[in-house]
Amino acid sequence: MPLFAMRKESSPGGSPSTPAAVRLVEVTEENEGQRVDNFLFRLCKGVPKSHVYKAIRDGNVRVNKGRIQADQRLEIGDVVRVPPFRLPAPDAPRAVPPAEFPVVYEDEGMLVVDKPAGIAVHGGSGVAFGVIERLRASRPQAPMLELAHRLDRDTSGLLMIAKKRNALLGLHEMLREGRGNKRYYALVQGDWVNDRQHIKLPLLKWTTASGERRVRVDQDGQAAHTIVTLKKRFGSYSLVEAELRTGRTHQIRVHLASSGFPIVGDDKYGDDETRATFARQGFNRMFLHAHQLIMAHPLTGETLDLRAPLPPACVQLLNMLEKV
Repeated sequence: MPLFAMRKESSPGGSPSTPAAVRLVEVTEENEGQRVDNFLFRLCKGVPKSHVYKAIRDGNVRVNKGRIQADQRLEIGDVVRVPPFRLPAPDAPRAVPPAEFPVVYEDEGMLVVDKPAGIAVHGGSGVAFGVIERLRASRPQAPMLELAHRLDRDTSGLLMIAKKRNALLGLHEMLREGRGNKRYYALVQGDWVNDRQHIKLPLLKWTTASGERRVRVDQDGQAAHTIVTLKKRFGSYSLVEAELRTGRTHQIRVHLASSGFPIVGDDKYGDDETRATFARQGFNRMFLHAHQLIMAHPLTGETLDLRAPLPPACVQLLNMLEKV
């Protein structure tokens, strides 16, 4: 089954690699469940991510003749309107520098890496490229590499990547149904009281006047559930483990901040003075790390218990607080 089925092309001069006119592309089973933006990235290789996102925002990309959002998932038989994109010159140097990241687990179906803080998982919104683009550049023979989920740019730790379509669909289903167990370490400002606490606060996405994406607690938002366990106290700070029972955008960050315990280094929901204080001491990131993932393998059903140790910068900060 081909990856893409071309139903109609308005000009015979166009082609999948150098489109000259609007194309209508029918979604096949190979792309069922894929996000529209990822579908376009693979169909229009070489086109800057910013151009793709702008085309979506402007309504130039449509599904079944209707406007869509970048995260809309496709179904078999959907018809995607793909506008013409200007491609780089054929002899232009490679724009994405290839890179590998520490591999925690890999087989024929999936890859799990330990993502460093400060690197976006994908390009777009002012970021030219991220983990997935750099991995694809370093593995040009790989038939498929697709993100199964997201981590914030300043969050480090376990990141799942699918190498097969059926693995991607299995991972998406697992995440939608709340199966699996994702745990994060966070250093928060304040003396955490309860050894174990359930935070159930609905979360709503909103956009600031400058166009920045934010999330807030709101009764009209989506249900969100985080289980927080105290690991160690450091005077005015506490190391906690946050277990996600749902996977909302910025969920851990907003749940902790709304409970009065913002994450150290959080530039959206944290304390600016605290962030500046730690930055002067050399800690220039958010202390949030995806350290454990317990899940059934999407293809074999085997139970995986994957772990990524705290990065050296986080360990050094805890050691410093221990001595205070």
